[in-house]
Amino acid sequence: MKRPRTVLVTGGAGGIGRGVAAAFAAAGDTVVIADLDAQRTKETARSLGIHHRTLDITDADAVSRELDVVHAEFGPVEVLVNNAGLLTVHGTLLELPGTDLDAILRTNVVGTFLMTQQVARRMVDAGLYGSVVNISSIGGRQPTPGMGGYESSKAAVDALTRWAAIELAEHRIRVNAVAPGPVLTEMMAVGLPEGSPQRQAWEDRIPLRKFATVHDVAAAAVFLAGDTAAHITGTSLAVDGGQLLS
Repeated sequence: MKRPRTVLVTGGAGGIGRGVAAAFAAAGDTVVIADLDAQRTKETARSLGIHHRTLDITDADAVSRELDVVHAEFGPVEVLVNNAGLLTVHGTLLELPGTDLDAILRTNVVGTFLMTQQVARRMVDAGLYGSVVNISSIGGRQPTPGMGGYESSKAAVDALTRWAAIELAEHRIRVNAVAPGPVLTEMMAVGLPEGSPQRQAWEDRIPLRKFATVHDVAAAAVFLAGDTAAHITGTSLAVDGGQLLS
C-alpha cells in the first residue's frame, strides 16, 4: 500500500486546482490546498475532506509562515503543485497596460518561483526526494491574439520548470509541468457555452475536437508526481487533444 504523502496545491479552491486536490486525495495522500479566497478555500476543503490554508503566493514571508504551519501539522511537503495563477487579465500588445503585465508576471512567475524555492529548500534540508508539478499552458508555445501576457508568463513557467529540474536533480527532486489547452472548468463552461460559435471556434483548433476535462489535467499531475514517472524531470506535458500539432 502506498505511503501517504503531504501534497500542497496552490490555487486549490476551484477549477483545475480543486480537481488536482481531489485526485491526490483519492490516491490516498494528505492534501492541503492554499488560496487567496479564505471562505472558498475553506468550503472546498470541507467538501473534499482535505485541509486548507489562506495564502498569497507572491508574499515571500507569508509563504514561509504557511509552509512552517503545514510542516508542523502534516509533516514536510513532498509534492508541490503550483496551480495558482492569474488567468483573467488579457489585452493586445498595443493595449495591455504595463501594470497588468506586471500583475500577471508577479503571480504566475514570481509566485511559482517563490513556492518552488521555499518548498525545495525544505525538501533538501529534510533529505526528501520530492516532486514539483507546475500547471503551465500550451499557450506558452502557441500564441493566441489578446492572450500574450498570460502566455508569456506560462512560457516563463516552462523555463522555470527546466531551471529547477536541472538544479534540483542532484537532490533527487523532480520538477515537471502539465501544459493544458482549453480546459472545461465551470468558468469556461459559462463563458463558452456548448454550441456557441466561440466554443466551436476553439474546438475546431483541437484535433480531438473537444476541450480537456479537469480530470484529464489532474490525472497528468498525479502521474508526474508519482513513482511511475520516477525518471521524468524537466518536461512540460501537453494535455491539449493534439492542439500543438495544428
